[in-house]
Amino acid sequence: MAKIAVGTLEFPKVSDLPVEIVERKGIGHPDTICDALAEELSIALSELYRKECGAIMHHNVDKALLIGGIADPRFGGGHMVAPIEVYLTGRAINELNGKRLPVEELAIETAHRWLKENIPNIDISNHIIIHPKLKPGSKDLVELFERFQIKGEIPLANDTSFGVGYAPFNDIETIVYELEKALNSKEFKKEHPYVGEDIKIMGVRNDDYIRITIAMAFVDRYVKDVNDYMEKKEIVTNYAYSLAKKLTDRTVDIFINTADDPDNESVYITVTGTSAEAGDDGQVGRGNRVNGLITPYRPMSLEAAAGKNPVSHIGKIYNTAAMDMAERIVSEIEEIEEAYCYLVSQIGKPITEPQVCDVKLRINKDIKGIEEEVRRIAQEEIDKLPETWNKFLKRHFRLY
Repeated sequence: MAKIAVGTLEFPKVSDLPVEIVERKGIGHPDTICDALAEELSIALSELYRKECGAIMHHNVDKALLIGGIADPRFGGGHMVAPIEVYLTGRAINELNGKRLPVEELAIETAHRWLKENIPNIDISNHIIIHPKLKPGSKDLVELFERFQIKGEIPLANDTSFGVGYAPFNDIETIVYELEKALNSKEFKKEHPYVGEDIKIMGVRNDDYIRITIAMAFVDRYVKDVNDYMEKKEIVTNYAYSLAKKLTDRTVDIFINTADDPDNESVYITVTGTSAEAGDDGQVGRGNRVNGLITPYRPMSLEAAAGKNPVSHIGKIYNTAAMDMAERIVSEIEEIEEAYCYLVSQIGKPITEPQVCDVKLRINKDIKGIEEEVRRIAQEEIDKLPETWNKFLKRHFRLY
């Protein structure tokens, strides 16, 4: 049994503070592209290893780097001058009993497939180059991994690290998260193909006033001129405002591409729908946390979860487990308004034996009446950890 501490939150709710900041980097942001390509590669490797080895083998491919290209966007359609380059690096077993495993070919194939499905204005033959640089892991970490994989025992923590999670989202967190998902949905893109996938949303709340600032890459070939651009931006602004108002009773303002200078025809248009074509570079771990947001007023881990092995890497599984734990506690125990969960591992110890599991609650009754119920839920989530890998393969978590 894990050591589970249960206590109360002794500070005000974040939503009651005078100021709050929430951010989300959308699917086409260079940092999110890196997260996505790393995580999709981890999933593909896991499936390859299960097929060829009978189990998920040691890998950590969480060091992707995107180097932006050079583009010449123009109303009606511009062109790429120099391609985007992505380096997919990390550690992955590439041989089994003398048989070579095609891990680098898999990295290119997986990246191309994801880009085609999610950043359709990128021409994978001409706009981007994928450089896979994958090497086997260190002998000690591979042996640590194999000690439980071969014997079928509970996975051993690969590191001494921690994970954190909280629930539920408040109104500004929900607005930021749902706005990006809606603006990047397939349904929205069918009606508004001029909206690219690089959408970064920053929410700032001052008391009961929420200001949402959206950086949105427009796709140049769908925009005739600056007047057409301004009309289309107004359409998206009105849509975003109508959605945001459904999610809060506070006053909301929406601002899109505030650096635009239409008088000089200087506006945010791109060839590919992402600033990766020229304006920005990217790296794994610099974007959204495992709950899909960046929340400086909430507990966060700095771990780059995307691309890490889903079996024993604490930076990945403890963060998602803490999130699941908090969500279950809030949804199943009516008296609890908020839950914050913290988990800490010790390298080489079973992942089901954290050094501590600390659950902090905001409740409207005496905590002593629900402590055991909270411990039961927390213990159940800890007991599930050896099977968490399956959730990652099914993309259950919001890693990008």
